[in-house]
Amino acid sequence: MSNVLTVLHELWHLFVDDGAFAAAIVIWPALIWFARAQIGLSGGWAPVVLFAGLICILVASAVAGARPARS
Repeated sequence: MSNVLTVLHELWHLFVDDGAFAAAIVIWPALIWFARAQIGLSGGWAPVVLFAGLICILVASAVAGARPARS
């Protein structure tokens, strides 16, 4: 069983290096989709807000990755 878990763990890290970054990229479009329906975000602004949010997520991830690791 330990070998199976090791393989699954390695397979996960093969595709996902930063779990928080991946989760944010999946969650942000879902939030935009819900916001569009709930607050009436017009069709022209939705892609702009989506793009701006994804850029913010990317910058935040890059800044967090650039910090020296605590020992």
